[in-house]
Amino acid sequence: MSVKKFIPNFVTLLNLFCGSIAVIFAVHNNFVVAALFVFLGIFFDFFDGLLARKLKVQSELGVQLDSLADMVTSGLVPGIVMFKLISISVDAPDSMHIDDWSSTTDFYGLRLVPLALIGICITLASAYRLAKFNIDEDQQTYFKGLPTPANTLLIMSLPLIMEFQNNAMFNTLVLNQWFLIALTIVSCFLLNSNIKLFALKFKNFTFKDNPFRYILISISVLLMIGFHFIAIPLIIILYISLSLIKNVTTK
Repeated sequence: MSVKKFIPNFVTLLNLFCGSIAVIFAVHNNFVVAALFVFLGIFFDFFDGLLARKLKVQSELGVQLDSLADMVTSGLVPGIVMFKLISISVDAPDSMHIDDWSSTTDFYGLRLVPLALIGICITLASAYRLAKFNIDEDQQTYFKGLPTPANTLLIMSLPLIMEFQNNAMFNTLVLNQWFLIALTIVSCFLLNSNIKLFALKFKNFTFKDNPFRYILISISVLLMIGFHFIAIPLIIILYISLSLIKNVTTK
């Protein structure tokens, strides 16, 4: 039996390994290291499919394993991070409090903010999206709704912006529980919407056949150079906007 058929699955397991480590650090409020392992996991997630296609060893096992790995790296981790951010926002001095749900509860020694459980909805929405993706045969050249890795990058960018760019206005926004709850709702909607978003898969590298992909990549590089981590939410908005324009112009 050829060894090469196991190579993509091994890379997928590296994604799962990174996601599992990210969970540990996220639970302990170390969002920077958690983000590092999430980025590594997403990197492996991109290359496992590419390797499978190049080696011509695609399999149903690989498809299912990929979704299971994504469920941890791009489903569980962002849910935990949002749970933690909402918990932190409850204690922020300038945040707007909801009297009943913002109070903390001691649950067998665990300090729990009931309101923060809303953040776990991102994990539930991610699971639902991944399950739909596995049985949808149409999503070969495009995605229906925001892919889980893109949504994870959006959520993980919040603590990174606070840590490395320390913008007072942005910090106040992120530490506002109303903003975080609204972002959670938007995140869950985008994950399971029927909006067609183009995939970054190149059949060839001509600009004529890939104008929106090249525009997205070019502007994204400029945004990252100019705005650093703040560029990540802007890139997600750009991605959705370009996809909507592509859908209209294609029709």
